Amino acid sequence: MTHSIYAGIGGWTYEPWRGVFYPEGLTQKRELEFASRALTSIEINGTYYSGFKIDTWMKWRDETPEDFVFSVKASRFCTNRKVLAEAGESVGRFLDQGLTALGPKLGPINWQFMATKKFDPVDFEGFLKLLPAEKDGVRLRHALEVRSPTFETQAFYDLAAKYGAAIVYAVDDESPTWPRIDQPTADFTYARLMSSREDEPTGMTSAELDAVADQTKVWAKRGDVFAYFISGAKVRNPAAAQALIEKLK
Repeated sequence: MTHSIYAGIGGWTYEPWRGVFYPEGLTQKRELEFASRALTSIEINGTYYSGFKIDTWMKWRDETPEDFVFSVKASRFCTNRKVLAEAGESVGRFLDQGLTALGPKLGPINWQFMATKKFDPVDFEGFLKLLPAEKDGVRLRHALEVRSPTFETQAFYDLAAKYGAAIVYAVDDESPTWPRIDQPTADFTYARLMSSREDEPTGMTSAELDAVADQTKVWAKRGDVFAYFISGAKVRNPAAAQALIEKLK
C-alpha cells in the first residue's frame, strides 16, 4: 500500500516570494489561501517563537482546502533547555494554545533541538513521556529533529520507536555534521530538505528532484510522508515543492 505524500514549504509569509511565487497584486491576507492550493502542506514556523490564539488556528483551518495538512514547529521553550524532562509546563502551554482546532488538518509536530543538545537516553525518554498521543480527540504525531551526531545510535532509534515518534530526515549541505537519519521509527516520515539553490529555477535540478521523488515513494510504502523545502535558497523553495508535486502525479 502506498500512503499520502505531502510536499510544501516552511511558513507562507516571505516578502521575496511576492511576484515570484505569489502573483503580483495578491494581498498578504490571501497568501495562505493561494499557497495552500499550490502546495499540499506547510510547516508553521511562527509557533517556534510564540503562541497563537485559537481564532487564528480556526482561521488557518478555514482558509485551506479540505485535504490540506499543516505541520507545526514546537515552541523553542520546550526543547532549548538543559533538562528536557522538566519541559512539562512548556509542552502543556504549547499544546493548549488551540492547535487541535485544525482537526484533521493537523499533521506532525516538529520538536527541533539545537546542535548543542546531545543524546542523553534517560533525559530524552523523560521528554518523550511528556508528549501525548492525542488531545481533544485529535491524534498528535511527533517528529524529533536532532542535530548532534550523538543521536546516531541504535539506542536513540529504539527510544523513538518505543514512543512512536519519527526522526526527522534533515538534509543541509551547509551543516555536514548534522546527522541524516533514515529510520522507520513511526508510521510516517518527516523530511526537511535544505539544499535548494538560487541558480536553479526549481531550487534543484530535475534529476535531483527525481531522486527526492523516488525517495518519498519508498517512504510512502511505510506511511504518510511530509516533505518540506526549507532554508537553502528560500526564494526557490515553493517552486521546488511544486516541481516535486508534479513529479509525484
